[in-house]
Amino acid sequence: MKQRFMKRTFVLAVIFCMAAPAMTGEVVDSASNGFTVKTTLSIKAAPDAVYRQIIHVGDWWDSAHTFSGDSHNLYIEEKPMGCWCEKLPKQGSVRHMEVVFLSPGARIVMVGGLGPLQSMATTGTMIFQLSPADGETRLAVTYTVAGYLPAGLNTLAAPVDAVLGQQFTRLKNVMEKGNPVPAPPASRP
Repeated sequence: MKQRFMKRTFVLAVIFCMAAPAMTGEVVDSASNGFTVKTTLSIKAAPDAVYRQIIHVGDWWDSAHTFSGDSHNLYIEEKPMGCWCEKLPKQGSVRHMEVVFLSPGARIVMVGGLGPLQSMATTGTMIFQLSPADGETRLAVTYTVAGYLPAGLNTLAAPVDAVLGQQFTRLKNVMEKGNPVPAPPASRP
């Protein structure tokens, strides 16, 4: 049983890595009992606009990283104890994270386990920090995860970092280009 669980964890880690080649942030720290990853980027928009777009998570999150297969089933309730939830078929639902702190245009703090972390003995805290910077917004997203995994949670730090980097690149693309995955530039004849 333990071997099967470890194999499943390794397969999930490989899938995470393959699915998210875009932008990655950094693994700030990593140990068998947890890790912290951080993505920082500049977005050509005001902090209030970036905050609003974060709340509309279904417009930029990748459908491949949902349980329903459709990111438009994701929503964030903009209030303390608000749910980052996902609608599923047959009136099912998933609670991904819970809002514990809101300061519109400046900071959001959520707790919970994303993706496969949800079914493991883990908990996490995700902090969105928005600050104005030369007419843009500096967005720093820090996700700290703690708990137990037989193979060690440090084995998931890089894959989680890669997936989150991909998601926040999509957020930046929506804000700056109007599409989470902009069309490649036209080739010259």
